[in-house]
Amino acid sequence: MLNVDLHCHSTISDGVFAPDLVAARAAANGVDVWALTDHDEVRGIPKARAAASDLGMRFITGLEISVTWAGRTIHIVGLNIDETNEDLLAGLVMTRSGRQRRAEDMAADLARVGIPNVYQGALKYVGNPDLISRSHFARYLVEIGVCENVSAVFKKYLTEGKPGFVPHRWATLAEAVGWIRRAGGVAVVAHPGRYDLSSIAFDAFFREFKVYGGAAIEVVTGSHSVAQYHEYTKVAKRYGFMASRGSDFHAPDEMLPDLGCLPPLAKELTPVWNDWV
Repeated sequence: MLNVDLHCHSTISDGVFAPDLVAARAAANGVDVWALTDHDEVRGIPKARAAASDLGMRFITGLEISVTWAGRTIHIVGLNIDETNEDLLAGLVMTRSGRQRRAEDMAADLARVGIPNVYQGALKYVGNPDLISRSHFARYLVEIGVCENVSAVFKKYLTEGKPGFVPHRWATLAEAVGWIRRAGGVAVVAHPGRYDLSSIAFDAFFREFKVYGGAAIEVVTGSHSVAQYHEYTKVAKRYGFMASRGSDFHAPDEMLPDLGCLPPLAKELTPVWNDWV
């Protein structure tokens, strides 16, 4: 059985390793088929592709797009895309454009609760000047001893209702799925178990996603529990979605499983990579 990992991040977004080092870690962990899926960015793909080729892994082009739906942020992974597609690239520029102002506002809000200079501190963790994220802020808060680890940061700060949270208007669901499809790719709902939606809202979301051409959901992913593997196996079958598998790896010490270290998909599911490998 192939070891497939189709969700992880590098320094091009909010990971801690450069694309080639993520590839090396994936290969060392026995990954056969790998995708780099940086947030709202594709500039790591050439380096990732070359490294994967040198290491004997099958490489799938990818990215992860931030979407605002019903006032919530939801992530859509695009797989097997043409990373040079002009519509996709223009859409990503638009999506990234608000991150700088959001970061400044996040820092100002943290300063109001007695944690100054977080923006400047977070910059040392930023590998791509066009993309500063909550993860960079969280790593700095750990560094200065505000919290013990990144997981603890997100329980006390940077999330809705907590200091440092600043809402941002991302792409619409229709835009994100449209960019992915026009780039020849498959749209996948990332880690659905992380979203705080009612069953009615989830049904509306999945149906809308499918109307726009969304084709798959992550079933086995780093932030899902074993119970959620079974829950989203049922969801995939109910809506006729293909299934994906990915660690959502960012860094070795940030709580999620390592690259390639997840259980396989249930046999009754159709893998999203079924026609690619």
